[in-house]
Amino acid sequence: MELENFVANNLLLKARLGFNKQTGRSKKWRELLKFPPVSMCTELRWSIEKDFSSLCDKQPIGRLLFRQFCDTKPDLKRCIEFLDAVAEYEVTIEEEQREFGLAIFSRFFKEKSEVPLPEIPPDIVKECKWNLKQNSPSQNVFEECAGFSVSRVVSLWDPKRTQMPAQAYTQKNSQLP
Repeated sequence: MELENFVANNLLLKARLGFNKQTGRSKKWRELLKFPPVSMCTELRWSIEKDFSSLCDKQPIGRLLFRQFCDTKPDLKRCIEFLDAVAEYEVTIEEEQREFGLAIFSRFFKEKSEVPLPEIPPDIVKECKWNLKQNSPSQNVFEECAGFSVSRVVSLWDPKRTQMPAQAYTQKNSQLP
């Protein structure tokens, strides 16, 4: 009687696991896909970079999420649009770079433009425009202007800062008697 129970239990277990060859493979995959132990995770936590270029430039998901965040803020959206235009300028054909560069200036740097960038100093804008008109256009004409836009975007995202200065100011004033 015990032998029959043993055989029946074995057949039941095999039926639950399946009879195909992939059963062994799925066990191997299950082992590979397990999370590492917590002791290893704490070491990994400190080894991962948490700066802007790592999270928002190098990682595709981070770049997409950061762009979605920038779309919610009008001033950041303008900076991202400018940086996209500069990136497109850098890959245009040399014959078309001058016209494309002037189009960037008319779109972002004219006083009555629909998308002005006031945080870039006027002397740097003039220097970039002069370099575009006088010299043969090169890929680094907008380098300084793009640097100001990137610094504007990065200034709003700081992993060490848990809250923005305006939030800290309002919290500090709300605690006063």
